[in-house]
Amino acid sequence: MSTMAIHLDRLLEPFAGCRSPDVAAKVADLRADDAIKDRIAYLAERSNEGLLTAEEREEYTGYLHAIDVIAVLQAKARSLLRKPS
Repeated sequence: MSTMAIHLDRLLEPFAGCRSPDVAAKVADLRADDAIKDRIAYLAERSNEGLLTAEEREEYTGYLHAIDVIAVLQAKARSLLRKPS
């Protein structure tokens, strides 16, 4: 786990007790729509080629940060779902 993920995990820990199993299941199943996936893939390709504009870099970085937050929330949701009732 990256240092950023560790910090996010600690920061988001208070939210762990705020979810019902139904909400946890919805969070665990969250997926981006095709338009967002396509946009992220486009920006990733441009980033790999060193072609991002400053505005695109800011947008891409925002997506990457959001993905990190969502991944931590999903891990917490899955953990809650694995616990016996």
